[in-house]
Amino acid sequence: MSEKPIEDNGKAFLVLLLPISFLIIFLVTTWRFLLALIVLVIGFKLWQEYQWQQWTHRVNPIFHQLVRENQGRLTPMDLAMRGNFPGTTAKRYLDSKASEFGASIVNSEDAGQSYYFITASILGNILDSSEPVKELPTQAVTKTARSLLAPPPTPQEEPETESPPQPTHKSAQRSLEKQLIFGSLIQSELAKRLNVYSSTVYKRRNDPEFSEWSRSKDPDGIAWSYSEKTKEFFPVEEEG
Repeated sequence: MSEKPIEDNGKAFLVLLLPISFLIIFLVTTWRFLLALIVLVIGFKLWQEYQWQQWTHRVNPIFHQLVRENQGRLTPMDLAMRGNFPGTTAKRYLDSKASEFGASIVNSEDAGQSYYFITASILGNILDSSEPVKELPTQAVTKTARSLLAPPPTPQEEPETESPPQPTHKSAQRSLEKQLIFGSLIQSELAKRLNVYSSTVYKRRNDPEFSEWSRSKDPDGIAWSYSEKTKEFFPVEEEG
């Protein structure tokens, strides 16, 4: 009874031994070719990485120029058009730069994927053009002490002050024409007109609802649009 299990175990061992022996023979006879193939694949990967590094060094000046021109906002289309290379290559390059510099990636339906690179000069321009905090006027402190024996000053009746007249439509129009000397406003000027911070205008300028939002903030109900080419804001002419 005990001989049959031993015989079955022997047959199972022989079944496993046969493919293992073929594998050992194959590795012994072809190990040189396998080693050469592995070395070839590793060398090809290293060569591709070297080529990519050399290519990025040539593209870096174009990237830096676009960051300065577009105030930190880039799309793969911008880089591909300026450098004349495929969009997939431009997206791979921007992804590597975004991970290197910690840039923000925003997906929008109109402009697609946008990359925001904030430099010190761009951040300084935003902070410099923002509205300063209004300081309360300080009251002048008199240096002469009034004598305790002197009689208190008699109160004088203050004349009734009339409320200043409200600006008419013509004066408001003249004020707007005075602001629009060159037919447009810069970011800080529009922010003061809308009574918001300049950074708020900077964040909203590329939104599709910017015209309606600026109309609701404008004292004259004028809608404004932003030009990427001139970096200025223009009033939207209404049809009618």
